[in-house]
Amino acid sequence: MSTRLEDYDYVLPEHLIAQEPLADRDTCRLLAIDRKSGQLQHSRFDQIGEFLRPGDMVVLNDTRVIPARLRALGKNGRNFEVMLLAPLNGLLDRECMVRPAAKLVKENFELQFPEGVTGKLERLDDYLCAVKFSGLTEAEFSPWLDRNGALPLPPYIRRTAGEQDRDKYQTVFAEKLGSVAAPTAGLHFTPELLSTLTDRQIQIARVTLHVGYGTFSPIRTDDLTQHRMHSESYEVSPEVWEEIRKTKEQGGRIIACGTTVVRTLESVAKKGLCSSTDLFIQPGYKFEVVDGLITNFHLPKSSLLVLVSAFAGREQMLSAYAQAAENEYRFFSYGDAMIIL
Repeated sequence: MSTRLEDYDYVLPEHLIAQEPLADRDTCRLLAIDRKSGQLQHSRFDQIGEFLRPGDMVVLNDTRVIPARLRALGKNGRNFEVMLLAPLNGLLDRECMVRPAAKLVKENFELQFPEGVTGKLERLDDYLCAVKFSGLTEAEFSPWLDRNGALPLPPYIRRTAGEQDRDKYQTVFAEKLGSVAAPTAGLHFTPELLSTLTDRQIQIARVTLHVGYGTFSPIRTDDLTQHRMHSESYEVSPEVWEEIRKTKEQGGRIIACGTTVVRTLESVAKKGLCSSTDLFIQPGYKFEVVDGLITNFHLPKSSLLVLVSAFAGREQMLSAYAQAAENEYRFFSYGDAMIIL
């Protein structure tokens, strides 16, 4: 059970980083991993039902990605990019990331956004700022953002977001606005596949965690025990939690679709149905709710790779990643998937 960040590194050829979504979501490849035996099986995502049993429950994250990436101008005409994060005090007062760098933000720093909207920035630390918008109301904010913002594709996708991403970078069950990154394990599901699972008596449930800085922020400490996650809000209905309880009681397995669902369900067990979580799942963690995991392939040295390693074992996970790379799987947000049982 290593707590050294360097032990969660691996080499990935750049050509395996998926740059475009597949035309058909559910035709991506699927690597199935048996945690007990270590056995690997190569399949396709639309065959995922073959690895599930009647009475199991697949839990999805129904958050919806907002067009959180904005262009702005400084008073000297310099171009900035602002990525909105969690609200601090209503829609118009938000945490954000600023490029070129948060360190450039000084006292009374102001940016000009489209349509005459301005934003006053305050530096929070070396990585994050707070922005307070002026020139529009809360009721006008979401339509304004939809007109002027872009979907925040990850930096390893080396192109700007296009029209296809407005559809492909959302899950088909996305409903509740609030995320700045997609819960990517859910991108592979189609309505038809969900219906097929239901026909096989596999239950489908939804929870909400709004993906924020905590999910994708890098680990900046060599010792994992010193890393602190950024908080993200979540919500689980009493009805869903009762169905989860009944499923486990009756011998069904709870299959989390994505690391955000893992953190949500494990946080509910500790903090209640509606709260925020900074839970960092790392080696030695005892899972109380989750029995299986559907997930994409994650970046080296990321908190997400540490989480799946805590679930399936570091050596076994890195071995699976190596075999996936050898077999030319596609990695990261628009890449292929795995199911760990």
